Amino acid sequence: MVNKQIKSIGIFSTTYNRRIEEIVLQCCEIILNKGIEVTISSNLKKLKNKKLIKLSSDEDIIKRSDLLLAIGGDGTILSSSRIYGFKGVPILGINLGNLGFLADIDPKNLAETLTDVLEGQYATDERIFLEARSNKGSSNKALNEIVVHSGAVAKLMEYTLEIDNKFVFRQKADGIIICTPTGSTAYSLSGGGPIIHPHVNTILLLPMLPHSLTARPLIVSDNSKIEIKIEGRTKKANVNFDGQESFVINKETNLKINKSKKVLNLVHPISHDFYSASRNKLGWSAETQ
Repeated sequence: MVNKQIKSIGIFSTTYNRRIEEIVLQCCEIILNKGIEVTISSNLKKLKNKKLIKLSSDEDIIKRSDLLLAIGGDGTILSSSRIYGFKGVPILGINLGNLGFLADIDPKNLAETLTDVLEGQYATDERIFLEARSNKGSSNKALNEIVVHSGAVAKLMEYTLEIDNKFVFRQKADGIIICTPTGSTAYSLSGGGPIIHPHVNTILLLPMLPHSLTARPLIVSDNSKIEIKIEGRTKKANVNFDGQESFVINKETNLKINKSKKVLNLVHPISHDFYSASRNKLGWSAETQ
């Protein structure tokens, strides 16, 4: 399969510091030397070298870019995915974080790896988004996970879970994590959830500190329709999306969650390998000799 020719690239980061500036300017130099247009998110307006850069709005970057470079950790990838990836812009991460799985390029190998990508040597894979909407009009999306929780430390909430219009259980817990395979190496992992390969078509439901000895993670088809209702003495709960945005539901709210029709096209260097990333990030043992 021949990769699409890249004619225009956007650059995004959620923060600004000297290290970010150095990498942005290095990327600009590499991209411009290839005769490719580069536009930079307006939230990087503090960049000092105005000769190399062209600041643009999110809407303009979405309209013009064949690829977005997200510079930072997985939090930056999550933000850029929600802004640009959800609108169809492929994303390649330059990794400045520690534990993240989504940003691939090591800054030490930036010139060589980015050049390869610009010359068409890269791989892509699709990652699903989850969407949640309530009968009160609130809605949002998540690449990693949607978390429904009590909103307070050491406070149980009571809720019922239905999948495809079938009752699953009524439970007391601190909350529940509904996550994608992408999110299985994020918050869910901290809660004891399984690691799911990104190519597995599934959704994971993980109760948070359930008041039950028999509660276990539940893996269902990614075509499942999930519904959560607040029950009992619980008056309200928070619904959080990738740890970045949230809204509140109450006992009159029906929260419905399902796979979005939109996907994220995540770009990787040819050398990317999920199992290698897992070994490096999670401290798995090295290969035997």
